[in-house]
Formats: sequence, structure tokens, C-alpha cells
Amino acid sequence: MRIAVDAMGGDHAPAEIVKGAVEAAQLHQYEIFLVGQEDVLANELAKYSKTDKIKLIHAPEVVAMDEPPALAIRRKKGTSIAVATELVKTGEASALVSAGSTGAQMAAALLILGRIKGILRPAITTLFPTVTKHSILLDVGANTDVGPEHLLQFAVMGSIYAEKILGRDNPKVGLLNIGTEPNKGNDAAKAAYQLLKESQLNFVGNVEGRDLPQGAADVVVCDGFVGNIALKLAEGLAGAVFQLLKEEMTRTFKTKLGAFLVAPGLKNIKGLIDYAEYGGAPLLGVKGISIICHGSSKSRAITNAIKVAADCAEQNMLQLIEMSIANNVKGDSTR
Repeated sequence: MRIAVDAMGGDHAPAEIVKGAVEAAQLHQYEIFLVGQEDVLANELAKYSKTDKIKLIHAPEVVAMDEPPALAIRRKKGTSIAVATELVKTGEASALVSAGSTGAQMAAALLILGRIKGILRPAITTLFPTVTKHSILLDVGANTDVGPEHLLQFAVMGSIYAEKILGRDNPKVGLLNIGTEPNKGNDAAKAAYQLLKESQLNFVGNVEGRDLPQGAADVVVCDGFVGNIALKLAEGLAGAVFQLLKEEMTRTFKTKLGAFLVAPGLKNIKGLIDYAEYGGAPLLGVKGISIICHGSSKSRAITNAIKVAADCAEQNMLQLIEMSIANNVKGDSTR
């Protein structure tokens, strides 16, 4: 198993990326291709022992966060994300992991890997924390405007990921909407409801925003505009709640004593909503496994993301999506 890692992407690159890659290689015996500026990466790698599973791949350029992603990928062939993606295309790597610009990663995937045959639009996935277990939410930013057939395909791909990678048997699929009734939402949502209902997916109907944190479905589909807002709102709200708790629980001696008693439980809750626990999630619909990590990812998140990348490759996720779309196993995706 060979995983390419964009070592120059992310807020804490390259130090935390290299550290996470080394830990993954030691824990799981993967062969890791660290892609980036070779002299910089060599200095970081020299801090660790047992790095025989790590190989440096030189990529002299990086994509700045303020650069137009598609333009940067077209003009700068030597960026770390482009070189890492090329390794997947040629088969030298089974998958890639990056915490850099999501736009650049998506542009590289589309321009270098291309879409799976039959897939109309790729979708960015994320694992959304709930009171029971994580739900898969997609799309969370790749497509701001979608039609009903796109939402159906998102559901197909999300269901395969839920079943094969997360181990959910016959995963429940929901459509994020403003009400649970079939006639709620805009025209695309109404039409998507009918397509999903007629498909062979385990469709449980519309899911309202307040039901999303309750774990109403294993897979929840929406357009990228709504999905990105929902994700960022959840992240911000979780941070605000913990900040308020911290302020209130350190206000007096009694509250400090109470904080001491409930600290283990709060730590467990914080772990459940920590993105580092799952590391990253795939860009679904492209002809290669491309795992997108949070921009603030540190070593633990990168280690876990590499494990996700390897799991997707081992489960032949791309082939399963291809077969489902080509054979209409999960519903008619050509409407």
C-alpha cells in the first residue's frame, strides 16, 4: 500500500504533515510518498528514526491559499498537490492525502484524474458528528448548484462509502431539507425526493437541520452551498458551546469543583466532535482516491487520514462506485 501525501499543504505544513506520515508508516507499515520541496522535507524527516518506509518526491512549487485553484494547477505543474495526484493517476500510489487548499485538490483531481464514467459531478464528503455516530454529509462545497440527478448520485456514492469504509449495513439515506414532508423545498429537492424514493437506496426521507445532529441518517445529501454552511455552523457552534462552558465552569469555586468532576465526560464529548479522530474524507466521483483533510490538521489527523486512504483503496471503492453507476444497481443515475 503506497500513499502519496501532500507535505506542503495545510496550516501546519510541513512539520505536522511529516510527523503524521512517519507515525502512519510505523503503525500500519504503509509506504509513504512525501511530496514537496525535497530539502525542506529532508530536514523535517531527519528528526525521526525508522523512516525506511518514507520516500521523498520533489515538487518545487506550492499552491497559495489565495490563488485561483484551477489556474494554479494548469500553470504550475510542479505543485505538491499536482505531483501527488499524478502519482495516483500513474498507479505509483494507491491514494493521496492533503490538508492544503480544497479548491486546488479538487481542481487537480478533475484535471489530472478525471471523473468516473457516468458521474456527473464529484462531491466533497465529511463525517458529521451526531449523538449516536458520525453521519456522512455531502456535498460540502464542490457544487453550489445541483440538480436532482446529482443528489441521487451523491447518495449512491455516500452509501458505498458508509457501507464499505464505515461498516454500516444497508445505510439510511436522507435528503437535507427545510421540512420532512415530500413537497418541501425547492424544485431540485422535490424532484430529488422522488428519485431517491424510487431508487434501491434505503431512503428514509427528508432530514431537517435540527435532526442532522441526532443521527437521523447514515448519509445525508445536499448541495455544496447548504452543506458547507451546515458544516461550518456546526464547527463554530461546537467551539462556542465549549468556550461558554469553560467560562461558566471556572467562574466560582463550586463551578470549578463541578468542572473537575465532569472533566472526563467533557473530554470524551470533545473527542467525538474532533475532526482529527477521522482525519479526512474522500472526494467522491473522481478516478482516484483523494482524501481531503481539514486545513488545521496536525499529525494525528494526518495519520488517521492516511488510514482512511488505505481503507478506501483496499475496499476497491472506485470500482464499486463505477459498477453501481454503470449497472444502475442503486437507482437510475442517468435521468
